[in-house]
Amino acid sequence: MANKTKKAAKAKESHGNKPKMKNKEYNKELHKLQTELCKLQNWVKYKGLRIMVVFEGRDAAGKGGIIKAIMERVSPRIFRSVALPAPSDREKSQMYMQRYVPHFPAAGELVIFDRSWYNRAGVEHVMGFCSEEEYERFLMLCPMLERFVVGGGIKLIKFWLEVGQEEQARRFEARIDDPLRQWKLSPMDVESWTRWFDYSRARDAMLKQTDTDIAPWYIVRSDDKKRARLNCISQLLKLIPYEDVPRDKVKLPKRSKKGKYDDQESLEGRTFVPELF
Repeated sequence: MANKTKKAAKAKESHGNKPKMKNKEYNKELHKLQTELCKLQNWVKYKGLRIMVVFEGRDAAGKGGIIKAIMERVSPRIFRSVALPAPSDREKSQMYMQRYVPHFPAAGELVIFDRSWYNRAGVEHVMGFCSEEEYERFLMLCPMLERFVVGGGIKLIKFWLEVGQEEQARRFEARIDDPLRQWKLSPMDVESWTRWFDYSRARDAMLKQTDTDIAPWYIVRSDDKKRARLNCISQLLKLIPYEDVPRDKVKLPKRSKKGKYDDQESLEGRTFVPELF
């Protein structure tokens, strides 16, 4: 009983009692973590690892910001981000998981899913895009499928970003008037706005069925975007043991002599972009 009480108290914790992180501190900590992500990248390639990271959460929970922070300094050939659009008519006729499988990692790859097959447990269920039978079948089969994936040698990591009602409202309102962020507010987002508690119930049902020992969910408090990014990347690094990969320091060789060739003179008469800045 004591453990349950502790868990309940932990679930209520937030970043609200901490001061807002200053940009200088945030950038310093992010740089450290991104340096470690580069080391992890080398290790993934060196050992031929296959890793899959799933990000889920409500609209405006901060998934895009965290994924951007992870991807910013690594190679897109090793760390790949996948954000699938709504399924086509052909994909709707396929087995549900079929369109996700081609994006699974090969050796030496880490794939990040910005939303995933868990669409069925969230938006599809809440907005009525799938039948109740399809929804229940997904919750029943998903743990078995993930056990099969993990058993096949893929490391599966799942993050749920938990944003509060007030913070989600603030982010939605900020998007309404900001031309740089208006594209983030879709008609679907607006429609889902009124269904907060429907999404809460869907979240709880999803966690109950799919938070398993072999593929657990890690919940990230995301009201404070900066702290959420740092906490999430730190946890990701802890979940994948890695080491420095031995490598020789690169030495640049001498360039060949140009002789009588002038590579700038040869550009005369070509069309250059106007230097407005």
